[in-house]
Amino acid sequence: MSKPLLHFTHGNSYPSGSYGRLLDDLRGDFDVRTTDMLGHDPRYPVRDNWHTLIDELIAQLEAYGQPVILVGHSLGGAVGMLAAHRRPDLARCVVMLDSPVVAGWRAQVWRFVKLLGLRERLSPGALAARRRNVWPSRAAAHEHFMAKPIFQAWAPGALDDYLDHGLKPHPDGVQLRFDRDVEAAIYSTLPHDMDRVLRAPYPVPVGFIAGTDSLELRQAGLVGTRRLVGDNFVTIEGTHLYPMEQPALTAQLTREMIARLLGQADEKKAGRPAALFA
Repeated sequence: MSKPLLHFTHGNSYPSGSYGRLLDDLRGDFDVRTTDMLGHDPRYPVRDNWHTLIDELIAQLEAYGQPVILVGHSLGGAVGMLAAHRRPDLARCVVMLDSPVVAGWRAQVWRFVKLLGLRERLSPGALAARRRNVWPSRAAAHEHFMAKPIFQAWAPGALDDYLDHGLKPHPDGVQLRFDRDVEAAIYSTLPHDMDRVLRAPYPVPVGFIAGTDSLELRQAGLVGTRRLVGDNFVTIEGTHLYPMEQPALTAQLTREMIARLLGQADEKKAGRPAALFA
């Protein structure tokens, strides 16, 4: 019997292979497919509100010829949610892993920042554009990242996954595959129009797994997220990068959330009231 099809989409600056520990765990129950790196296909250059990234993901999903389970971290969860909102026929459910939903007054402030031409200065994009991205060797890159506290918190092997899938050859050694300019552009075009998604019940079951120490969620607030997912909200100990810090527990909670969401979808089809749409 074939396994359910699951499509995973990565966070900004982390190719999907960086989540190797998490994805290998999920492969025990699902046929896992991935988006390698959003924003790098010249047919879908990064544009404001991520509309072209949504187009890129939708094009991938259409190729399956069947609705799939969507799972995504940060950027990937948000783009997956927006893609399923536009094309609910392509998704069975959506699981968002610490994907900030910027809505309400925060969205209006961000819209105003864009209008003033200040988005590059007031987003992480300015740092991303200057990020070091070339090292003389893989070992030098490993040493560079291991000196940073956020990478020290990752599970054994997780940094190797990132380096294995996140580096490419360079004349001076190795270089990050994820283009710095693309990373910066993604940050500076964060959607300010997510409120449109919250105006009516979301068309497919959607759930959220939040890191207890996620700075990104604190900055975005949880009002929009709570409106979107209702009771389909659980927490996991960790920062915004908990999929790398606790991949096994992340996989467990993701499986549990998928089962919950698909159960709600079955209830809706059978005409019984489901909590998500109550």
